[in-house]
Amino acid sequence: MEEVVVKQLTSTDKWIKGLAELLIKVVEDGASIGFLLPLSQSEATAYWEGVGDDDDILFVATINEIVVGSVQLQLSSKPNGRHRANIAKLMTHPDFRRKGIGRSLMEVAEKMAMQEKRSLLLLDTREGDPSNLLYTSIGYVQAGRIPKYAISSNGDLDATIFYYKLLG
Repeated sequence: MEEVVVKQLTSTDKWIKGLAELLIKVVEDGASIGFLLPLSQSEATAYWEGVGDDDDILFVATINEIVVGSVQLQLSSKPNGRHRANIAKLMTHPDFRRKGIGRSLMEVAEKMAMQEKRSLLLLDTREGDPSNLLYTSIGYVQAGRIPKYAISSNGDLDATIFYYKLLG
């Protein structure tokens, strides 16, 4: 496999087309990341145009300048929550899974969280998805399960699992 480069984006402008394609591919592959099929190019593009303010740090993984993954670190700006952040929308292109891209993205997000003086990370994922194995393998602890949390494209109501990780 060619070299994977993970970088923080301060603007999605250059990468918007690749990010939209990534989002569409992972949703088509069944990912539960807040979108349902069919996901249009315009809907995916509109999503990415709204990502990346000061409290939402976006990282992408690329191979030869092609977007193959992304993750967001969402910093809490609440006065009582400035010690925590959420991990959101970890995505790896279906053609590049099981190659350490998700793990690399999580490592970079966690490093940034520590630089931002965050000591608690939170995330959730659909019960049964492969991402559950990744999160537990890198030290996330299951905090709870909520049944019928999110609707799938097929109409099923799926449970979600909430995880946390204490840093430092």
